[in-house]
Amino acid sequence: MILDRWLGRASSSFPAAFVRPLSPADAAAVAAIHATSFARGWEASEFERLIAAGSNVAEGVLAADSRALDGFALSRVAADDAEILTIAVAEARRGRGLARHLLAHHLGSLAGRGARRIFLEVEAENGPALALYRRFGFEEVGRRDGYYRKGDGSTATALVMARDLP
Repeated sequence: MILDRWLGRASSSFPAAFVRPLSPADAAAVAAIHATSFARGWEASEFERLIAAGSNVAEGVLAADSRALDGFALSRVAADDAEILTIAVAEARRGRGLARHLLAHHLGSLAGRGARRIFLEVEAENGPALALYRRFGFEEVGRRDGYYRKGDGSTATALVMARDLP
């Protein structure tokens, strides 16, 4: 199973959740989750265009006890490379393993689209995200000092991370 391959253990360690493709109709819900996760949220219209683009993979996660979108991942695929543009879980749903479940599924989807190397950027101070990405085998391949603008106006370093897919 895809989840076993990414973490090397039984998928029963994941929460009961469902991952589904996103449609442009999900853009407002995605923008709302994004706005609570990042200092600069993206507009629903931006998400609508990104979700509709054929070169992108957009997936949402719903916990078994939820009827609303609990998180999402959005990536761009170009040839055999992919970039995770953004991934987030709703604030009230964090800490339940949904991000692990979503990322495992999403990496499988990217591999299915022919991606062999995955890139992403993450704020250097975002401990939970760094732990998640490292758990999935991502390694730092670069830094961008002052890349992110924080809510208080200061800046933060972005780490560029990558991993190969089997």
